[in-house]
Amino acid sequence: MSKRRFIEESYKKEPWFRALCNALVQCRTEEEMANFLRDIGTLAELQAWSERFEVAKLLAQGVTYRKIADRTGASTTTVTRVAKFLENGEGGYRKVLNAHRHHRLVSSVPHGHTETQLSPSGERPVSVLQKYLEKNKE
Repeated sequence: MSKRRFIEESYKKEPWFRALCNALVQCRTEEEMANFLRDIGTLAELQAWSERFEVAKLLAQGVTYRKIADRTGASTTTVTRVAKFLENGEGGYRKVLNAHRHHRLVSSVPHGHTETQLSPSGERPVSVLQKYLEKNKE
């Protein structure tokens, strides 16, 4: 029997994936979640997931790709991939980061890895992500 592989078009319909999502929802405390994640993931997987989430938080704060890579040890490829999903993914990062208001979302950092420039009035330009979050605040 060959190993099952999820594909982008249908992974959400896969019974195994749905069961995993339902299991995650069952965790009621941080400790329960940590225990469950440790049981199903290797330390390397947990580190990678934690790193990606930290990268997402820093991107949301407007930190440059290079500074994020330096601070976290993540490759710029990983930072770029997380940025792609933060902007164009399924909305998971946005939902979680929006729930934690202290991770204020600012405009996206351009792929040139430089800080977003301020306008003459001293304000950052509004990103597509910011517009989406403002529109969907609840």
